[in-house]
Amino acid sequence: MTLTLRTPFFRILSLLALSLLSVTSQIGSAHAEQADVAATVRGVVRVVIIATNGEEAYFVGHGSGFAVAPDKVLTNAHVVELLRTEPNLVVGIIPSQGKKSYGGKVIAYSPGNDLALIQLKEGRLPVSTFFAGAVEDGQSVTAIGYPGSVDRAQGLDLNQMTHPLSPVKTSGTVSMGRASQGFDTLLHTAPMAQGNSGGPLVDDCGRVLGVNSFGSQSESTADAEFGFAISNREVASFLRQAGVQFQRTSAQCRSISELDAEEAKRAAEDQAKKSEQARLASAERDKAVALAREKAEQQVYSSRENAVAIAGLLLVLGGVALAGAMMFHIQGREKERLWAGVGGGVLLLGALIIFLMRPSFSNIDEAIDANTGNSTAATTATQSGYQAIGNNLCRLDENRSRITVSDGEDALLNWTESGCVNKNTQYGQNGAEWSRIFVPGTEDVITINSFAPATGTYKVERYLADEETLTKARQLRQQFRFDGCTASHADMEKLQQMQAEIRSVLPAHPNERLVYQCNNDSAKATKTPQTPLSSGI
Repeated sequence: MTLTLRTPFFRILSLLALSLLSVTSQIGSAHAEQADVAATVRGVVRVVIIATNGEEAYFVGHGSGFAVAPDKVLTNAHVVELLRTEPNLVVGIIPSQGKKSYGGKVIAYSPGNDLALIQLKEGRLPVSTFFAGAVEDGQSVTAIGYPGSVDRAQGLDLNQMTHPLSPVKTSGTVSMGRASQGFDTLLHTAPMAQGNSGGPLVDDCGRVLGVNSFGSQSESTADAEFGFAISNREVASFLRQAGVQFQRTSAQCRSISELDAEEAKRAAEDQAKKSEQARLASAERDKAVALAREKAEQQVYSSRENAVAIAGLLLVLGGVALAGAMMFHIQGREKERLWAGVGGGVLLLGALIIFLMRPSFSNIDEAIDANTGNSTAATTATQSGYQAIGNNLCRLDENRSRITVSDGEDALLNWTESGCVNKNTQYGQNGAEWSRIFVPGTEDVITINSFAPATGTYKVERYLADEETLTKARQLRQQFRFDGCTASHADMEKLQQMQAEIRSVLPAHPNERLVYQCNNDSAKATKTPQTPLSSGI
């Protein structure tokens, strides 16, 4: 930037070094995922210093900055230093997208570690997320900002420079060899130039690692050029003292493609495991059926033998009774003959009935079913899957997640068989998975929540979309209206149509994916997730 700096430390290091760094030299391969860097770009701004005399305004200089809250921008102290001594100077904030620029006011200033905070007088900006973990030596980084050398090379006039314009992204690596003596910094090789001051240095997931402040001076073409970024330790302390609540995460940076590959591998392993379990269950059932058949055959044979024996005994007794009846008839004892004859007939009839009612060999199959019924029911219960109806406490599985902006709190999800979530939000079914897309009117994010009742897997995917995508998604969302849960087939078709149309304008991959594993024994659960389960529209 072209401001005169009063602090000797920054005058020497910033004005001499940053002016000599060329953004067109030593541009390394872009390791960062472009979608994530683009999401961070949404919150990067050009910080302009303008002189006014009451009637006319003059462009004095510029630097870079980025939003740490919807209405607050972080930049370098040396970018806005002249505002503290020159009453006719004002600061303007030029976003990277949209059509409007905003006025600002410096509300916190720390020359000791070269940080300043600007309050917007109007408007909102997409907020960047800081990485709170350890920065590794050699990891790839991207510097984002508004280098003046690029503006000059493109022939931009002052009017163009004070309108929304995308910042420049340059790639490099972290060098942990040495930090500045004045305060804690990160040394890196991402090319910068005058105007980059105050812009973010981000990792491959678009999380801020530091605030670019100054660079080294190359004395010959053979010299390597380095930049210094104020570390997040310094930034965090500054923002806390300024009373700013900022987003941060310490999760490992992982790509969506890596997660997709792991999910495919996990699915294949799960399928192989289920196949093996099915094979073992089938073998166990075959064994149980064989044992049941043996037992059933023994039972049927034994019952048939007993029935034949009893029938034979009754037959003999019936014969004896009839013989007695004939003897009583010869003796003229008619009363005794009658009783003996009736008894013999009953015994013979009983013998016939028992013989005819003896178990048949078809009873073997019925006995097998009776003996294997319990094990079949148990197998069915085991294979029926997760029981999702009711309250589900869902905990984040970091191994399956890509965390870029959230802290991954537990989620409480109340589920019904018809896809109603938390008694007020209807999800649409797509195969074994149910989902709902949320397109808030004020937040610069599109969220897709999905739930698989059969496995208890709950997923939150966040798209940090640009203004064009957000506008299209909001227009599509406004064409539909849904209130609460519904069982109407027509409403479900409209919901599916809306979600398909919104999906068609989204990028191929989300910027963040949170995967939760649920447990339905959660009647006492009280926590809710940072990303909405059923809020939004």
